[in-house]
This record gives sequence, C-alpha cells and structure tokens, in this order.
Amino acid sequence: MKDLLVGDIGGTNARFALWRDNQLHEVRVFATEDYTSPEQAIETYLEGLGIPRGGLAAACLAVAGPVNGDEFRFTNNHWRLSRSAFCQRLQVGQLLLINDFTAMALGMTRLRDGEFHEVCAGQADPSRPALVIGPGTGLGVGSLLRLGERRWHALPGEGGHVDLPVGNAREAAIHQHIHGQIGHVSAETVLSGGGLVRLYQAMCALDGDTPKHQTPAHITDAALGGEPRARAVVEQFCRFLGRVAGNNVLTLGARGGVYIVGGVVPRFAELFLHSGFAASFADKGCMSGYFPGIPVWLVTAEFSGLLGAGVNLQQALDH
Repeated sequence: MKDLLVGDIGGTNARFALWRDNQLHEVRVFATEDYTSPEQAIETYLEGLGIPRGGLAAACLAVAGPVNGDEFRFTNNHWRLSRSAFCQRLQVGQLLLINDFTAMALGMTRLRDGEFHEVCAGQADPSRPALVIGPGTGLGVGSLLRLGERRWHALPGEGGHVDLPVGNAREAAIHQHIHGQIGHVSAETVLSGGGLVRLYQAMCALDGDTPKHQTPAHITDAALGGEPRARAVVEQFCRFLGRVAGNNVLTLGARGGVYIVGGVVPRFAELFLHSGFAASFADKGCMSGYFPGIPVWLVTAEFSGLLGAGVNLQQALDH
C-alpha cells in the first residue's frame, strides 16, 4: 500500500510527515535555505525513510501564499512549485496544495490538553467562524467553519497584509516613522519576526535610543530578562496584535473563538498572557461590547500545520 505525505512549508522551515491512521508519523523538519526546491527536500525525506520514487499515493502540502493554478511561488522563501512537474518528478498520483493558514486552521480541530493556554475566557459558539492568527516569518490569518460532525472548512486569505491599525498617538507615531522608511505599513510589517525588529528600531528612534539588539531572539530574550526597552517593545507588539485580531473578529463575526498561533508569541508566552493584548483586542468604541464572552487561546502545539494538512487530505480522500 502506498503512503500519504503531508507537508507544512513556511518561509524558514519545511515540515514533512507520513499520514497514517489519521495521525502523523515520521515528522522531520528541513531548512528551506538548504534545498533548491520542495521536490528536492521531499526526495531527501523519502530517501531517509526508504520510500522509493512512486511510493506515494497522494500528498497535501500547506504553503505560504495564495494558491491558484498550476504554478505556485512561495511568499517568504525562494522555492517555486508546479503541480504537474511535482507529480511527474515524484510519481505521485494526487497533489493537494492549500494555504498554510488553511492548514493551521484545520489543525485547531486536533488540539490536545496542554497545547493551548486561555488568554480570554469565554464560550465558543460552534455555529460561528473561529479566527486563527499567528505571527511567524510573516503574519498568517485564517478562519475555520464547522460543517458538521467531524468535518470542517477553512477559509484562506491574506489578512496579514491589511493596514496596520492605530489606536492612540504613540501608535500613530510608530506608524508614521515606519511609513517614512518603507511606505505602506501592513500588519505583517510589525507582527512578524522581522516586524518585531522593525518595531524595536522604530521605538528606539522615536525615543532617541541607540538600538542594541539585531534579532527577534535578542529582543525577546532581553524582554524576558527584564530590560525595560525590550519589555516595552514586546508589550506594544502584543497590543498591535490585539487590534488586528479584534478587527478580524468584527469582520468575520468570529464568535467561534480566536486561536493565536505561529512561532513568535510562544517565545514570550508569559509576557503575552499578562500584556495589553486583551484590552486592545476589545478596544472598538461602540462595538467594544461585542467581545466579552469570545474565548481566545494561545496555541503552543508544535505541528498544527502538519495536522491540518492531514485533516484536509483525509477529508478529500473520504469525500
């Protein structure tokens, strides 16, 4: 019997696994910069498991960017992919390509105890959409709809590229400073790994400080160590995330809950849980009363995107 492959390919890492019995097996992580194409990385993965070319019945890859047509160009890395060329090279019968946040959203249906923390208390309405949002290499935004017993539908989008919302004079000054450097300021401009550095540099410039940190890890480490400047930057990051998440909740009517995912926020989970995220999330003037009762969770599960790709593949095969 041939195998089923699932993959979750972001800007920095590509994760692959076999999908058997509705579960992940043989999970491996590859750095995208080490390979010229997804096919080469997958060939390396399959060779390591002793699976020959032609040994896959089907594959589902979650990819960072809008999915249309045969050709796909990854948003945050150098890879490109042709569905037809992929199937021919790997001799795979069926390839499903889905947006990475479609997969991330579907992965929320497989969360287990200990893989999430409550940020805002509430009761999810299963008849309404849930919002999935996460800063990583970029800012992903997706939504999840329950269709019935054990079936879900995830709606992809590019919500990370909406305009960065501004809620007070300080945020307006930050926005103006960044706009003076790069022009249009999207939410992703600030709410991502590289965005955290940009936010740090902007706040230093506004306050006449000389930046001391050059990477997201340095900033978060300094914040966790109690450095006031880094703490202020992380706090502002959390508040911007709250504003963007709140905007999406109003747009979607996402009373099904909000899942905060991605690689950035779990690095400073305790600071996030005690930040101004919740206040900014519900800071919507006459519509602030819409938010009490909407639950928000911080997700720390390691392979939600892979699981979501598996859920998508399984639903396609069972249909």
